[in-house]
Amino acid sequence: MKFASLKRLSLAIGAMVLAASSLTACFPLVVGGMAGGALVATDRRTSGAQLEDEGIELRAASRIRSNVGDRAHVNLTSYNRQVLLTGEVPNAQDKQLVEQIVSRVENVSSVVNELAVMGSSSLTQRSSDALVTGRVKAMLIDARDLSLNAYKVVTERGTTYLMGRVTQREADRATEVVRSTPGVQKVIRIFEVISEEELARMQPAKPAAPANQAKPAGS
Repeated sequence: MKFASLKRLSLAIGAMVLAASSLTACFPLVVGGMAGGALVATDRRTSGAQLEDEGIELRAASRIRSNVGDRAHVNLTSYNRQVLLTGEVPNAQDKQLVEQIVSRVENVSSVVNELAVMGSSSLTQRSSDALVTGRVKAMLIDARDLSLNAYKVVTERGTTYLMGRVTQREADRATEVVRSTPGVQKVIRIFEVISEEELARMQPAKPAAPANQAKPAGS
């Protein structure tokens, strides 16, 4: 129990650091998928898909910035070549423009456009969303029957988006956990559902038990 509390605290601190850094950010556009070191090995995407997702986010961010500038607040997250767009744009034309820009980026298979036509969210709201995301991740860690590395978590104005390659059981269980997280107003699932058999094939092979050493002759 103490170990779980420490993990929750670490995630909350990380979320607060992210929130604090956003207060001084110069760019209104955020990419959300850079995978880090140890997590890559347990990611359910292929290594090629992980690299493509990073490339998609970088290229899309650059093109949106060039075409839209700072008149919109756009967050984009790519998972297994599917791109989620969240944030705010000033009008329906910009919402459509951003989607078109992203859909033309190399390797993008589909775009989920959740951009809202409204004024940009406040720094207070973004800080709150970052804290909610930290709480959601802590809750997923505490759920012993789920793997945090199987999910991408994005929170925008109190709505939490879940992405990942998961079984139907994992999808339903994660939704239940996230809905009970303080600060989550709504959950939207953007999952690629896989079978339990496919999940079993993804699991790392267990090391073979050491063979019994032969006893010396005459013992």
